[in-house]
Amino acid sequence: MSETEKITINVGAVDLGKIDLLVEQGHYSNRTDFIRSAIRSQLEKHVIEVQQAVTRQSFGIGLFLHDLSDFEKYQANGDKIKVKVIGVYHIPANVPASLADEVIEEVKVYGSFQASSEVKQALEKSGKLK
Repeated sequence: MSETEKITINVGAVDLGKIDLLVEQGHYSNRTDFIRSAIRSQLEKHVIEVQQAVTRQSFGIGLFLHDLSDFEKYQANGDKIKVKVIGVYHIPANVPASLADEVIEEVKVYGSFQASSEVKQALEKSGKLK
């Protein structure tokens, strides 16, 4: 599992030129360094809003994993789970889509949801993937 996700953004020529100028002058090592710094700066400006949303909606922050044995235990106990994550939520490939769909009541991930296409499709079809 990767700790980073690759994204693609479109930047206007003038903004890109300004970024390149700052890189050339040594303020940043490359374009990516500038973009990461800009993202961190914006996240710091909104730290209170993020924390309030996390608290209000009971999100977990970080990397979360439910493996096959977790799902089997939930199923045996008749338990349903709600997963709310900021970061990464991983369901291994050996978890059958039918089992995940039976046990999961809701999944909401801001970040990366890593699961087989079958699991994702089952959760989307049942309206559990938000």
